[in-house]
Amino acid sequence: MRGLVQNISSTSKVEKTVTWLKLISITGGGQIIVQVVALLSGILVIRLLPTQEYGLYTLANTMLGTMVILADGGISSGVMSEGGKVWKNKEQLGVVLATGLDLRKKFAIGSLLVAIPVLLYLLRHHGASWIVAILLLLCLIPAFFTALSGTILQIAPKLNQDILPLQKNGVISNVIRFILILFLFIFPWAFVAILAAGIAQIWTNVNLRKISARFADANQKPDLKIRNEILKLVKRVLPGSIFYCLTGQITIWLVSIFGNTSSVAQVGALGRLGMTLTVFSAIFSTLVLPRFARLPDDKNILIKKLLLIQIALFGLGIVIVSVTYLFPGEILWILGKGYNNLQKELVLSMAGNCLGLVAGASFGIATIRGWAINPLIQIPVICLAIIGGVFLIDISSLMGVLKFNLFVFVIEILLAYANISVKISRIN
Repeated sequence: MRGLVQNISSTSKVEKTVTWLKLISITGGGQIIVQVVALLSGILVIRLLPTQEYGLYTLANTMLGTMVILADGGISSGVMSEGGKVWKNKEQLGVVLATGLDLRKKFAIGSLLVAIPVLLYLLRHHGASWIVAILLLLCLIPAFFTALSGTILQIAPKLNQDILPLQKNGVISNVIRFILILFLFIFPWAFVAILAAGIAQIWTNVNLRKISARFADANQKPDLKIRNEILKLVKRVLPGSIFYCLTGQITIWLVSIFGNTSSVAQVGALGRLGMTLTVFSAIFSTLVLPRFARLPDDKNILIKKLLLIQIALFGLGIVIVSVTYLFPGEILWILGKGYNNLQKELVLSMAGNCLGLVAGASFGIATIRGWAINPLIQIPVICLAIIGGVFLIDISSLMGVLKFNLFVFVIEILLAYANISVKISRIN
């Protein structure tokens, strides 16, 4: 009898392993294609845009990410959390998505009102004419709204682990963007590159609505009760999201304030290489987070899964930084001659990206379980880290800014671990 139980358990483990390998191969394979095409698109942008234009492109693209974070404010995490409770019910999941999309529209207006004046000032500060600045803003808006709804529309298929259609959609979207970026050969302007991303995202969202409709009824209306549940999480996450907008891209902000447009372009180019890590970030958000959201409130299970996740993330980071340290010249060759003197900066930048991946994953795990850290704790701690970093590290050079970035990420990781430990200890 014991042998039979052991055989059944062993078979179950084998089946789980095979299932995970299939999911990782589908997700990873799709993301590798997506990131190869995205990297090629990014390299084309770097090589085809003059340094001045690429600096403006970096500022606009960074602000786009900031606007999306502000407009989200934890809504997508709230939708994932609420959706994880009803993911098998098409009508109820449709209500959750409808509520999330409705909230996103309202938050988007506030995000635009805050971000547009700041971006306009930075563009003008770095030499953009009024016409160029306005064109960049106009091209940024469609990319912004489509990115917002896109993250919500992916939640239903992610919860149901219908991964292949999402991967196909991502691949085709990036191919469309790559084709549109070829227009930079004729029109080497930053706003053309921004517009290409927006048009590709519009196509993506059209297909995402079809994919999502298989699992969530798109005809449902927002629900007040679910809205209040999502807003409970938003109230805890939003202050941190606003703060993250200031600190998450602190490298760009510091260089844009204390450096010149060339330095902004260098940071943007190094960041483009760091985008290769989004393969792993996408695998994490597609496979790990939805499954973690569905786990029962069992302390032992949660601790075991968390340890496995963190070991995997740090192991991945060590491999990536080691390869970067051994082959910096070969990696920088991708960016072109204008960036081949940034070998030490590349290693520091990639190490920062790896720590950023760990920090983002840890905060994502906490948020998805409704364990969002109290902003009254998070904000003062990170503020002290930033102030301490400014006093301890010379941020007048690009190397100094990258070291400062590493320091802040370490504090964020420690803070996330402390928060998760406290929340798990309170589970009965």
